[in-house]
Amino acid sequence: MKIYEFPIAPNARRVSIFLAEIELEIERINVDIRGGENLTAEFKEKAANGLIPFLELDDGTCICESIAICRYLESVHGQPVPSLFGESPLEQANIEMWHRMVEFQIMVPLLQAFRNISGIYQDRENINQEWGEESKQRFIDALSTFEVQLGAQPFVAGDRFSIADITLFSFLNFARVIKFKLDEDTPNLSHWFTSMKARPSIASTEP
Repeated sequence: MKIYEFPIAPNARRVSIFLAEIELEIERINVDIRGGENLTAEFKEKAANGLIPFLELDDGTCICESIAICRYLESVHGQPVPSLFGESPLEQANIEMWHRMVEFQIMVPLLQAFRNISGIYQDRENINQEWGEESKQRFIDALSTFEVQLGAQPFVAGDRFSIADITLFSFLNFARVIKFKLDEDTPNLSHWFTSMKARPSIASTEP
């Protein structure tokens, strides 16, 4: 198996953290997304979404989308106990709920802010600075939900580490690209973020 990635990208980072958590080593292939390598016909023949990361199996089958990759690898490698996606039906639902909240309320507006404020991909997409600033504010406003949650629970989805923590960390860490960092207004998030940075799986994947 091979993982095609751009290591500092947050989606690639969350797959790397997941792999470290389940103690699985996979060959890595770097993709120059800034240079547009992912826009080539050869790349798109493998990655249906034209994005990194994607997983190529030994038989040539390719799986894209970060969480689909993680679910597949957890299943075939041998599920860790407890699973990062949850054990009981209720725990699975709770982790999925919080994970989707992280993706829609944190990940999506943050990526929109980054792309539109920085203009990094203006050679291949329309850029709207106003929408970038609006997206940045939506991202900042959404932090209050997680600040409250992490004041009541040690981890995003409850009393143990899960895929929701991996995703939230990966994107809060990435937020530096829009000149954002946690401060005294978010003490619970700040404490959680510091503890996450020290977690072996996260520390070992620092670019």
